Amino acid sequence: MADAPRLHVEAEGAGPVVVLGHGFGGSARNFRGQARALAARYRVVRFDARGHARSEAPLDPAAYTPEALVADVGRVLDRVGVSAAVVGGLSMGAGIALRFALAHPERTRALVLAAFPAGGDRPGSYTALAERFAARIERDGLEAAGAEFVWGPSSGLAPEGAALVRCGFLEHRPYALAHVLRGVIAVQPDAATLAARAARLRTPTLVVVGARDRLSLDASRALAGAIPSAELVEIADAGHLVNLARPAEFNAAVAAFLDARVAAA
Repeated sequence: MADAPRLHVEAEGAGPVVVLGHGFGGSARNFRGQARALAARYRVVRFDARGHARSEAPLDPAAYTPEALVADVGRVLDRVGVSAAVVGGLSMGAGIALRFALAHPERTRALVLAAFPAGGDRPGSYTALAERFAARIERDGLEAAGAEFVWGPSSGLAPEGAALVRCGFLEHRPYALAHVLRGVIAVQPDAATLAARAARLRTPTLVVVGARDRLSLDASRALAGAIPSAELVEIADAGHLVNLARPAEFNAAVAAFLDARVAAA
């Protein structure tokens, strides 16, 4: 894919490779805590999705599709020199990780799906909000759109968490985020559709979700129930950004899963 955008990729540690994809409006920085926690036993690979942060952001809206982001995961594996890896992510990153596993089971040693995104036309889901969010970005810019949809009063974020999320969100190109909303977030399938597809997976899978995550709790439970080898961990007092809200509990769950299902394999 000679015309594919350049991706910013970081890798830490040694051992089986674990690739982590961030959520919409985030970056590889969102998984710094997980890289520190796991790097003694695993090679943790983090990257900025196309259109985000330090990766290139094509101008063409057609460059932002689930299929393109799935292909980017394969490019990341190629770049770090492995044929297969543990593939995971949070929210949008989890949605792309599942799509990658369904398309390339031979390249997926295990799955880590955190805060899986609610799709379809469920009220309040990112899919339902995508066009409004994109239009607000185009009309008023990232600051106003982010205050309404990302870190505002309805987000449930503590002030320090809201400040961190805001700082990361404002580094993106507005046009790229609007393209991602329309081309990726707006086409996220509903939980029932995904569960039917995921039922054929034989990949060891960890599903992690915050117990207060209104957007992801039902979808995460549905996926965990559908995937034959899935384990579900619900973390108390955590919302959507479960790895940032409760890093110790999140890291412990991921480490226990990897140690049992990947390192021991």
